[in-house]
Amino acid sequence: MPNAVDPVQEIAELRALLAEREAELAVARAELTGARLRIEQYKAQLAQLRRMQFGRSSEKLDSQIRQLELMLEDLEEGEAARTAPAAQREPDRPRRERRQPMRRPLPDHLPREEIVHHPGSVCPACGGTHFSKLGEDVTEVLEKIPARLKVIRHIRPKLSCRSCERIVQAPAPDLPIEKGRPGPGLVANVVVGKYLDGLPLYRQSAILAREGVDVERATLADWVGHVAWWVMPLAEMIGAHVMAAPVIHTDDTPIAVLAPGNGKTKTGRLWAYVLDERPWQGSRAPAAAYRFSPDRKGERPRDHLAGFRGVIQADAYSGYEALARSAAERPGRGPPQLLHAACWAHAGANFTMCSRDQVADCRGGADADRRDLRDRARD
Repeated sequence: MPNAVDPVQEIAELRALLAEREAELAVARAELTGARLRIEQYKAQLAQLRRMQFGRSSEKLDSQIRQLELMLEDLEEGEAARTAPAAQREPDRPRRERRQPMRRPLPDHLPREEIVHHPGSVCPACGGTHFSKLGEDVTEVLEKIPARLKVIRHIRPKLSCRSCERIVQAPAPDLPIEKGRPGPGLVANVVVGKYLDGLPLYRQSAILAREGVDVERATLADWVGHVAWWVMPLAEMIGAHVMAAPVIHTDDTPIAVLAPGNGKTKTGRLWAYVLDERPWQGSRAPAAAYRFSPDRKGERPRDHLAGFRGVIQADAYSGYEALARSAAERPGRGPPQLLHAACWAHAGANFTMCSRDQVADCRGGADADRRDLRDRARD
């Protein structure tokens, strides 16, 4: 007679088997998430390496790199959200080791605020009140204090001289905008937000409105215009410093520009002229000058480089070639005043863009040359 199976024991065995399978499934899911993270990291690194290798042609990869970085952020945030609650609920359960970002110490230049958490003046075990300090544990947390708006009142008392009845008053302070309300810190914050952080003026206007200060977008635009007027002499000095160097690097990049009237955008060009002698321990300070143009006509770099004398290192844009050619075609006027040094990175990009048929032709020609040399050696 077969042995009777204890249902209670069978249920317990099934539950244990189910728990084991669930644990294995959790480990497999964690490994899959880690593999996805590594794949996306490799993709982002590959795209960045391609951009570094192929120079200007890699501008097409910028949007792909940004998308990959966003995907990485989503995966990392999801992994943190999945593992953090489990770690809090089950602190003693062993977890799969995964590579964690290295925690660097907080910078020393940041101000420190100390908050002392006293355990109390009475011992919870015996009720005693006499303690001796053994040491302390310090935990540093990085915190951010949101920016605050405040009103600074410049008060200039008027004084009357009792001897000569003359009225004396201190001069008005210099402000970024004459008869305007913004201080230099607020104006600088608006400009940095627009040009470095990518915050349009209408969004900055909404941010100020949340703090109870109504500043129209047109007013912010007027502030930015005043800042442009203030920094124009500095920009001209930087440009003169760059153009006085014997060797500069230049390139242009497309930029979307609003086309007033039709509600669309058109493609403009932002030209960069860079001076950097640090790789060969030069004496000139590194600097970069930027110029904007609505198109990419050859007359644009010609106007920008009108006063330059030396070597420009750039891609194979025909405008640069025309400049060097016109400078070389100066019979009886001495050596050319402008030389074009081509970029090896852009030259290599041209080889990588060969079609499969072109590569096959090159390979076939090389094989034919080798066969011809072999036949000659045999004869």
